[in-house]
Amino acid sequence: MRSRYTAFSLGDTAYLRASWHGSTRPPVVDLEPGLRWRRLLIIDRVAGGPFDREGVVEFEAFWQQGDERGSLRERSRFVREGRRWLYLDGEVQ
Repeated sequence: MRSRYTAFSLGDTAYLRASWHGSTRPPVVDLEPGLRWRRLLIIDRVAGGPFDREGVVEFEAFWQQGDERGSLRERSRFVREGRRWLYLDGEVQ
């Protein structure tokens, strides 16, 4: 989760696509121009350990766009393929 947050912060769409499970990956990852991600707060984690194949992370990510500020809260599902965790999908809270 933290690496994907960093990729969003840096605008690294190649990493976002590479870390997105092929069954749910969109053809293009569009990022909002001028949106700056400021902070990530991990709220909850279920499974996702070294011997798990699935995991869930609930987070709140804080953003700024011009003078406007806000946050996005999501409960994201991840699956492990080989040694890599891939983002499957998420439910915005």
